[in-house]
Amino acid sequence: MSDQRSGRNGTGEVFHPLAADDPTTVAGYRLAAKLGAGGMGKVYLSYTPGGRPVAIKLIRPEFGEDAEFRRRFAQEVRSAQRVQGLFTAPVIDADPEGAQPWLATAYVPGPSLADAVVAHGALPVETVLLLVAGMAEALHVIHGAGIVHRDLKPSNVLLAADGPRVIDFGIAHAADATSLTGSGVAIGTPSFMAPEQAAGRKVTAATDIFALGQVAAYAATGVPAFGEGTSHGVLYRIVHEEPDLGAVPERLSELVTRCLAKDPEARPTLADVIRLCQEANAATVLRRPEDWLPAPVSADITARAAAPAPVQTPPPPTAAPAGYSPTAPAGPPAPAAHAPTAPSTPAPPSPPAAPPGAYGPAVGHQQTPPPGPYRAPAPHTLPPHTSPAHAAPTAAAPTRAAQGHGFGPPHGPVPPSAYPYPGAPGAPGGPMPTGPGAPRSAAGRGLLVAVAAVLAFGAVGGVTAYALLKDKAKTNASDSDKPSGPGGTTTSGTTGGTGGSSGTPSAKASAAADPAPADFGSINLTAGYHLTLGDDVVRPQDGEDGGYELSYDTGGYLDAESSGGSLVLLDPGQQGSLAVCRAETRFTQEVYVNKLTTGRQVCVTTGSGHLGLVTVKGISPEDSPSTYLTIDLTVWRNAAPAS
Repeated sequence: MSDQRSGRNGTGEVFHPLAADDPTTVAGYRLAAKLGAGGMGKVYLSYTPGGRPVAIKLIRPEFGEDAEFRRRFAQEVRSAQRVQGLFTAPVIDADPEGAQPWLATAYVPGPSLADAVVAHGALPVETVLLLVAGMAEALHVIHGAGIVHRDLKPSNVLLAADGPRVIDFGIAHAADATSLTGSGVAIGTPSFMAPEQAAGRKVTAATDIFALGQVAAYAATGVPAFGEGTSHGVLYRIVHEEPDLGAVPERLSELVTRCLAKDPEARPTLADVIRLCQEANAATVLRRPEDWLPAPVSADITARAAAPAPVQTPPPPTAAPAGYSPTAPAGPPAPAAHAPTAPSTPAPPSPPAAPPGAYGPAVGHQQTPPPGPYRAPAPHTLPPHTSPAHAAPTAAAPTRAAQGHGFGPPHGPVPPSAYPYPGAPGAPGGPMPTGPGAPRSAAGRGLLVAVAAVLAFGAVGGVTAYALLKDKAKTNASDSDKPSGPGGTTTSGTTGGTGGSSGTPSAKASAAADPAPADFGSINLTAGYHLTLGDDVVRPQDGEDGGYELSYDTGGYLDAESSGGSLVLLDPGQQGSLAVCRAETRFTQEVYVNKLTTGRQVCVTTGSGHLGLVTVKGISPEDSPSTYLTIDLTVWRNAAPAS
């Protein structure tokens, strides 16, 4: 089973919403999104009680029905929990005995090697050398735990900012003896199998070395070493024919050729693999820089780094529901145990900095502890107040502690609109209401009489003021018909209406109608050029410094230079609109391109009062003679909020 990854080409949705047939919890872990699926099950995103994202791998039910699979799966999980390498995704929890077996690993924010090659092509030689050396270190730790990976392939190698991560080691072994494979179905991916594995012979650590050579050839050329096609054809070539290595760069030729030897005894050891990488790098030690990946691949990491918010709930009601009591709890009391079939926790409208504590496993769930010093603390040891904050402060109603765990009630704070007015009974800062039968004191009655008198006086004064203002509005409206500016333009008063007869303030009339958007697609904005949002046809113009509204500076960033102009980089997955750009206040003057990935959006406010929404469609490849961004641009002219 593979994948903590998104769709192909790097443009697919990273975090897929849960479908109707997806569970909402697994052994107390709340599921926030679906990450992918493979031959052995599905992969979901969840969180630990401390807010760290994890990947939950839920095994297919048909595998769970096989007793031999469960036995082997439990054995492999115990072995995998001993693997603590720098280039592996550690197994932190599992339940081989559950109704559906599952395991949880650390979530790695990064595309798989398969996705990176499909989206951006073959990798540079220096990147491949660092990739293979990191994978060799991962295999050294995996083999040291007594595990043979058996399914090492590009989709099981994730590209993180600090190096590769090998995932799903040992899981294929658990499926080898199941009834599903007894009819001749092989476990593993044909294009990356070793000859002994394809022929059904004994699998050893050398089997992973052969797969390592195939992965290296794929990363360097973009195609499998034994070609593509039907499974039977590929497996025949692996067993009986030599690989096609004509496109492999010369510096990688010896490394790949030795790994792909038919005889397992002739293949290099992992120490030999690392030595060959060092020699090909013309250095005795490989140094992994922060930018070990090509820029387009590094950009794909950003979209996967931020965990999504839980599924949003419908908008809050505009008025308090009938029978609402401010002193009542915000929702029904939490159940005594966190049932796996419980619905997902409602979430705030914007993505939280960290997920709610209810996303962790319930107290009743006992984790499978890893041996040695890596034993994780029990989730229920966290006190209630340590749940990470995940929304802006709101007026919260008194809540009742959830039974069975210490992470707070699942319903969250009451929305502000539930209180009819500021200072209402039950609202923060407002008086606590008395019971329905509680008598009022004489002082209280006197206060109510005084308030009623003030309100009555205010109403009379308001009517008088309205009449005076209406008469003045008519006078101003008639005056505004006279030309007072160049070209016969008119000047309206502060309370003047349109047409001189409505009496409706012009500010309200302009706010009621939003300007129509102007869309400009597939603009190639080259470094050193700028855009002017007020132009009838927005197109790049030469120049990056000079008070421009939006420029691509050769320093590698988008720049808002105009007086009063600003930019806002929207969060991954956040959908930009006129309302969103008007409301955002995370202003900056510069947004560096290395923070942008395909699909990210930037709100642009110009000093001339226009609003724009930039959607990144692509970044120029490294071999391009020019540096540019391909963007879509939507402009709302004269729509910027008043300062």
